[in-house]
Amino acid sequence: MQVLEKEILIKEPGKAVKKFFLETYGCQMNFSDSEIVASILKKEGYETTSEESKADIILMNTCAIRDNVEQKTRQRLTEFRSLKKENPSLVIGVLGCMAERLKTKLLEEENLVDIVVGPDAYRSIPSLIEEVEGGQKAINVLLSREETYADINPVRLSENGVSAFISITRGCDNMCTFCVVPFTRGRERSRDPLTIVKEAQGLFDNGYREVTLLGQNVDSYLWYGGGLKKDFDKAGEEQKSNAVSFAKLLEMVANVSPLLRVRFSTSNPQDMTDEVLHTMQRHENICRYIHLPMQSGSSRVLKQMNRGYDRERYLDRINAIRSIIPGCGLSTDIISGFCTETEEEHKETLSLMDEVRFDYAYMFKYSERPGTLAAKKLTDDVTEEDKKRRLQEIVDLHRKHAHESNLKNIGNVYEVLVEGTSKKSTEDLYGRTTYNKVIVFPKEHYKAGDYVNVKVNSCTSGTLIGQIVK
Repeated sequence: MQVLEKEILIKEPGKAVKKFFLETYGCQMNFSDSEIVASILKKEGYETTSEESKADIILMNTCAIRDNVEQKTRQRLTEFRSLKKENPSLVIGVLGCMAERLKTKLLEEENLVDIVVGPDAYRSIPSLIEEVEGGQKAINVLLSREETYADINPVRLSENGVSAFISITRGCDNMCTFCVVPFTRGRERSRDPLTIVKEAQGLFDNGYREVTLLGQNVDSYLWYGGGLKKDFDKAGEEQKSNAVSFAKLLEMVANVSPLLRVRFSTSNPQDMTDEVLHTMQRHENICRYIHLPMQSGSSRVLKQMNRGYDRERYLDRINAIRSIIPGCGLSTDIISGFCTETEEEHKETLSLMDEVRFDYAYMFKYSERPGTLAAKKLTDDVTEEDKKRRLQEIVDLHRKHAHESNLKNIGNVYEVLVEGTSKKSTEDLYGRTTYNKVIVFPKEHYKAGDYVNVKVNSCTSGTLIGQIVK
């Protein structure tokens, strides 16, 4: 979970300055969306500051994918309501996927918020604030077939000034049965590649040295002049011949500068092509790291999830990655206890983990999300006790694999992009290798944004520890 807390000043002629506080929960996409929101507000005269207790307006950008994030959001809204008792004019709003899914409950039944804004309606936030200040509740959760925010230059809210996110698609067409994204973010559409390259160039010119291209499924990126991906077959021949695939987009961004590292997330096994892998192999500044969610090691469970691939296809992509990009870092997502999962199918997940041996993994027990296809059509019949036990077995096995992977790095030298000061010691810096492994080392005279060569001397299961070598 990433949490971002900012205040923003609203400056309007003839009006007192108002403070605006933004808090973000969830995935990288939400963090990127918050930067879009901040840009929209800045255009209206907003500037960043920092204390929620002094805010006139509070907005939460939320995630509805996992129940724990939703519960945290509700807890925070309750805390903010106590601030509203002290300041009745305080405006509280919820943005993002949770806003779209729970609009009626949040706005009317529970009366927790004044504003509800969906992921495609961020441009309307300033006018919605005006509605609330005029005495009305305000809502806009309309989904769009065109909105990509391509013309907006996001305000960078990350403090390191080194790494930044660039959204390349919005929405998703995959319809995985456990996922709310297609219902909260709409159909998949891709952003104009020239605007993506322009944004990457601008970031590089302003001192950033790493960009991460974001999408629910980056491998299905397809630009043919605008429109939904599902309508590509209806496009003209010229549009089709000039279409930009994800592999082409990767190359375009990599060509901004050899000093600009390029990462991307998230990939999908059913759409990842060898062309993407060969593009990565040709460009050293495209990081040797792929996040490839597997979710389950059982083909039957994957079919229940409507993932679009089976165990064999997943292993085919893993083998292709290792053949074309030897040593490539790998991470994944895993769900324990999905509907009807048996003990044998859980063991299939463990055996696939043993076969692949991921460097990093995001691991969760299944929690039914209202509105998803699984909630409508499948029975959540795995007991909570079994879900927790299976998850713990997954976590334990992954920690073993990650530690063994890190041990293999001891003695090696890696080029590291310095991202900042270590959380544990002001005398140490940290950064990541091209394989996305975090490494901590004495800072000497270096600073964030520098490239340094670091020799690994030791490790934990999650971090490499080393020293700079000349």
